[in-house]
Amino acid sequence: MKGIVVYDTYYGNTKIVADAIVEQVKAEGHEAELHSVREIDSSPSQGEFLVVGSPIRMGKVTKRARKFVEGLNGEIWKDRSIMTFVTMLPPPGPEASEKQKESYEKWDIRAAQQLRNLARAQGLRVADAVLMVYVKGLKGPLVEDGVEKTKQFVHNFIATLKK
Repeated sequence: MKGIVVYDTYYGNTKIVADAIVEQVKAEGHEAELHSVREIDSSPSQGEFLVVGSPIRMGKVTKRARKFVEGLNGEIWKDRSIMTFVTMLPPPGPEASEKQKESYEKWDIRAAQQLRNLARAQGLRVADAVLMVYVKGLKGPLVEDGVEKTKQFVHNFIATLKK
């Protein structure tokens, strides 16, 4: 199988996750291509599965990532599997106010599901689970287990493709 991994990034954290995805796809014995949404013009047609990722910025995925998903060719991708991922701040700690916790649920968690929901609205086959990798602070770096969490998530996703 061949996977296409497309990402957007601002500070490099989402690219680190995308690189880990490509590494794991190859470790599973498959081919993988890596593309930035800034470099890819249209819906890729090669590949048995697609992975799309974005950082969460101000409660939203990036405009470029959103436009990429909206521009996917439904005829090409309708029967192929798609996985989505985001990089984002971790949930507020126990000392956070109820308002902060509610805001996180309302904006960040909803934003994490945005790429998945956009693809579903186009009738595409998207994995239910969204990979959410946390960053320390607005500019990162990733949390310590971010890359390992990514690789395990991808391993599980690829296992579903073999069924």
